[in-house]
Amino acid sequence: MTTAVAAGSSKLHFRETVCRGQSCGQASWVSSVTFKGCPQKGLSGSSWLSKVLQIQRRNFPQSSINDNWKPLRAVSASYLNDGSVKYFDFAVIGSGVAGLRYALEVAKHGSVAVITKAEPHESNTNYAQGGVSAVLCPLDSVESHMRDTIIAGAYLCDEETVRVVCTEGPDRIRELIAMGASFDHGEDGNLHLAREGGHSHHRIVHAADMTGREIERALLEAVVNDPNIFMFEHHFAIDLLTSQDGSDTVCHGVDTLNTETQEVVRFIAKVILLASGGAGHIYPTTTNPLVATGDGIAMAHRAQAVISNMEFVQFHPTALADEGLPITPAKTRENAFLITEAVRGDGGILYNLSMERFMPLYDERAELAPRDVVARSIDDQLKKRNEKYVLLDISHKSKEKILSHFPNIAAECLKYGLDITRQPIPVVPAAHYMCGGVRAGLQGETNVRGLYVAGEVACTGLHGANRLASNSLLEALVFARRAVQPSIDHMSNSTLDLSASNWWAEPVVPTSLGSNIMNDVLSGTRKVRKELQSIMWKYVGIVRSTRRLKTAEQRIAELEAKWEQYLFQQGWEPTMVGLEACEMRNLFCCAKLVVSSALARHESRGLHYTIDFPHLVESKRLPTVIFPCSPMNGTWSSRQLHNQHIH
Repeated sequence: MTTAVAAGSSKLHFRETVCRGQSCGQASWVSSVTFKGCPQKGLSGSSWLSKVLQIQRRNFPQSSINDNWKPLRAVSASYLNDGSVKYFDFAVIGSGVAGLRYALEVAKHGSVAVITKAEPHESNTNYAQGGVSAVLCPLDSVESHMRDTIIAGAYLCDEETVRVVCTEGPDRIRELIAMGASFDHGEDGNLHLAREGGHSHHRIVHAADMTGREIERALLEAVVNDPNIFMFEHHFAIDLLTSQDGSDTVCHGVDTLNTETQEVVRFIAKVILLASGGAGHIYPTTTNPLVATGDGIAMAHRAQAVISNMEFVQFHPTALADEGLPITPAKTRENAFLITEAVRGDGGILYNLSMERFMPLYDERAELAPRDVVARSIDDQLKKRNEKYVLLDISHKSKEKILSHFPNIAAECLKYGLDITRQPIPVVPAAHYMCGGVRAGLQGETNVRGLYVAGEVACTGLHGANRLASNSLLEALVFARRAVQPSIDHMSNSTLDLSASNWWAEPVVPTSLGSNIMNDVLSGTRKVRKELQSIMWKYVGIVRSTRRLKTAEQRIAELEAKWEQYLFQQGWEPTMVGLEACEMRNLFCCAKLVVSSALARHESRGLHYTIDFPHLVESKRLPTVIFPCSPMNGTWSSRQLHNQHIH
């Protein structure tokens, strides 16, 4: 497919557009997109999105709900509860920094549901050790922070987004401090600013090595005390509820499964913020908590949202390698323990098992090189030497400094007989962060009306092809705040219809199958999950090739078809829901998006490194974009539950 370019500097045109019908069933076009006439600037979020909408509306599938579209009847702004249906002004999916920060602002204007999959604190935010980057030192500058971000992002960043985030970041930090977040201060009484890989200045605000936990604590405390915010724990988001209004897709709410009571709960809201985090668990080893199964990206994709840059998966170079510890942990970890970038920032040195320092062989910045360089270098050492891990040594620093800067890491290692003040830490790369996600404009808006995104689930253009250390919490804070005003405007111009919940078929809990069949389904699904993770690590890892990516594409398609056939043979219906089965469909969806995007990029840039195209190609310095298409074909994972065919 090729699309002609209209004259003018702000029109979209497509290059190397690839039709990949298997990407996730619904989205078969993986495209590279750019503006004609401004190749140096990347894409402007808001204007980019409006152009995408113009392209998209020409071939947009009409939903079966179209006939039901009607003016919405007014309901008071207070929270309404009608049994299994709940009505709110705002619904927030996710309880990390982005979701909570947004909830606190919009709660001044209406009722807010915060829907969270597990406990409220179980988010990637809580596991973020390093800190938040912001220009807070007189010697630093916004231009310097922008330059570091763009260089780390391999010049694929959206310059306008980078400027916005780097400019507004310091105010977002000050707001957190005003809310009671406590960050480390130096002896002079000023904030202690650390430096991490890829940064040219000290600009990382931190709370020892538990920054995310401290931010989450402060935000949760404020949320609990806000009478307009209602927290729904253990509510797993299944699918967004959407309809068609002409060529527009409109979001009205979300179906959830209360995983404690096994009841389906439907939320109808005027505005939805998706802040559900990443998809680390498409890989076997990840620093992400168990909840990070790509639910938000998959739900948005099924709801016709535009997805971007999914090939750029960041592997943190240094997760704790359990097999290198003096005492092996009794059970396998649910998620890898992160050894923060700040250890290298503070002077940590990487060695192979022969105690040979290797980073200077790969990059003149040595241990302070960006993460993608460090992860690839470690991967190369492990493959060349057939070893399972490398060593990160900080023991040459004073014991007092190590313990004050990294108390959490020191305590975790000590549990297994390792004293980091005297011994090197065994480390290995682990899946850490998705730079891609749901395409967002400068105010967190998506191409789906009423749906906003912030945090790791979003692709704002800030990170480009690789995220700079400690820019993720910053992005979440800035975009959560930027999404507030348009959300309030949208809410003010919207009304709730109490009959809206009848527009979609309700998901069904599979109690009719009986416990024996359900146990078999769970057991089979867990095996499939491990198999998918193994395929992703083996064929779609740190170093890739076209042959391996095509193998992954084929094996994933076969595995998914086999799993779905197995489910339906057991009596599973397309409208049935269960936590593990729904997570599995989301993992399949995200894995296919990553593979399709990786196959479409015929160069190596940032986090995407392929031996078949090992160099940067200037003409390919374009975001990868996955447009929605008809949901009528494809797999169970690619269609909304209320859009299923009956088998």
